[in-house]
Amino acid sequence: MQDRKRLEQAIGAEERIRSLTEDLDTLFELAREGESVNGEIEREMKAYAEFLERVETAMLLSGENDERSAIVTIHPGAGGTESQDWAEMLLRMYLRWAERERFPTVITDRLEGEGAGIKSVTFEVNGENAYGLLQSEIGVHRLVRISPFDANARRHTSFASVFVYPQVDDEIKIDIRLDDLRIDTFRSSGAGGQHVNMTDSAVRITHFPTGIVVQCQNERSQHKNRDSAMKQLRARLYEHELEKKREETRKTEDSKLDINFGSQIRNYVLAPYRLVKDLRSKLAIGDVDRVLEGDLEPLIHAFLVWRKTGKTAGDGKDELPE
Repeated sequence: MQDRKRLEQAIGAEERIRSLTEDLDTLFELAREGESVNGEIEREMKAYAEFLERVETAMLLSGENDERSAIVTIHPGAGGTESQDWAEMLLRMYLRWAERERFPTVITDRLEGEGAGIKSVTFEVNGENAYGLLQSEIGVHRLVRISPFDANARRHTSFASVFVYPQVDDEIKIDIRLDDLRIDTFRSSGAGGQHVNMTDSAVRITHFPTGIVVQCQNERSQHKNRDSAMKQLRARLYEHELEKKREETRKTEDSKLDINFGSQIRNYVLAPYRLVKDLRSKLAIGDVDRVLEGDLEPLIHAFLVWRKTGKTAGDGKDELPE
């Protein structure tokens, strides 16, 4: 059903592109005939560009876990109430984004701040490609604004970290291919009576892909020893998969940055001017309110293009205040 849904979406996207192209061809033909359709052409071109950007975004999601749902955590950095309030603003922004994308969300853990904001929050974003899209948000987010908590109305800088994990099924299926195994039988050397020592009842199994070797010689029957060895092998492979996942988590955790100045991935400036700028893709957006209301598509798309091609959206000349 998932494969069918993806195919239907691909077919639907192709049909939508064809329809938009035909509409534009018709409008250009009317324009050539002297009709006043410039406003309609502008609107159709904008819709065309936005749709193509969304299609390109989906095409850029090719990572192993990109199609999975996501688990998101937000932690405030240095700054006390200021940063805790900023963390809550980020939570609202992501929940609004998920609502726009029609991704169901579930807050699984929330620790309220002292006075305002949150000390931490963890929530699920459920839906196809949620993790792939939200990878653009991993890192430290910096806010510059006139503090609502400062009686002297001074400008403050706040930090909060965002991290995103792919949701992985709890049940790990161990698929053992017979072609990956070498099964050897040999004569038992331990205690067990004459029958055990005189026949090739012991079993040793080697799993080539992992190099794991298990053996059993406790039973008199080769069949029982083989069953016991296979049970050991399944347990060893299960632990092997768990260790691989733990290693991936350790690598991901090591990629986290300190939640302070100099390590941010994106700046949000509300004063003395208004600008959101991603420091990786160099995309700058002047409509800060639109971003904080959850319109993250341009930032996500620019990040995915930058990750895939190294191309940035600007030259990085716009400097932000300290």
